[in-house]
Amino acid sequence: MTTDKITVKGVDVRYKRVDQEDYISLTDIARFKSDNAKDVIKNWLRKKETIAFLGLWETLNNADFKGVEFDLFRNEAGYNAFTLSPEQWVERTNAIGILPGRGRYSQGIFAHKDIAFEFASWISVEFKLYMIHEFQRLKEEEQEALEWTAKRELAKVNYIIHTDAIKENLIVPELTQGQISFLYANEADMLNVALFGKTAGEWRRENPDKKGNMRDHACVEQLLVIANMESYNAILIDRKYTQSERIVLLNRTARKQLETLLAAKISREKMLVQQKVKKNKKTQI
Repeated sequence: MTTDKITVKGVDVRYKRVDQEDYISLTDIARFKSDNAKDVIKNWLRKKETIAFLGLWETLNNADFKGVEFDLFRNEAGYNAFTLSPEQWVERTNAIGILPGRGRYSQGIFAHKDIAFEFASWISVEFKLYMIHEFQRLKEEEQEALEWTAKRELAKVNYIIHTDAIKENLIVPELTQGQISFLYANEADMLNVALFGKTAGEWRRENPDKKGNMRDHACVEQLLVIANMESYNAILIDRKYTQSERIVLLNRTARKQLETLLAAKISREKMLVQQKVKKNKKTQI
């Protein structure tokens, strides 16, 4: 389980994925208020509002939550003599929203992001807003990375379909292995020329310091188009189009699809900028 971090108001706040959910360090958030993070968290847990919030969250998300034990804490919360640690809360109620730190090498106390944001609000409303902003930005970046990877994998899958069509329609019997390899490379380069305007070899000569190939350095829109082109080329091969006919059709398709995708991207980015401007104006008011 890997632990990453975001920086909020000069404080490094760690987070990690647990069972497909995001958990954020309460210990790090507490350090925005005091170096004695444990006492800050315990003081928060003493509040009646905190116990009510935690109990509701567990009721909604945890089928094994012990409601009877929760009622005991809720009745005692708020009194001067009442104290509660994260460890006691989890052990007595079977809670899953808070992960208490145990052992010599404990990383501190983590909580589900819903609970962590509530805790951050108690620490400082300003800190909470900055943390939400940073966390959302991080999630957007992660989503873009996943989208790029998914489309790269789609291009690889379509390449298998593409090479099968070449084998069935372009490779005549009794060819040598060298000739077969040449045909594969030739078809792949035809797609490269149709989309990128150059072969793989030309790109490598122009970019000797870059690792991988030109598709590894392609944008998301180019990867989507190359995936579509591979499927389209397989269809054209099945229909017995010559290579000279196919490269013209593929180039025309590539240009049209890229124009459409890039226009949509520009429109989407323009809309996001307008939304941010409106949000900033509301904030200033």
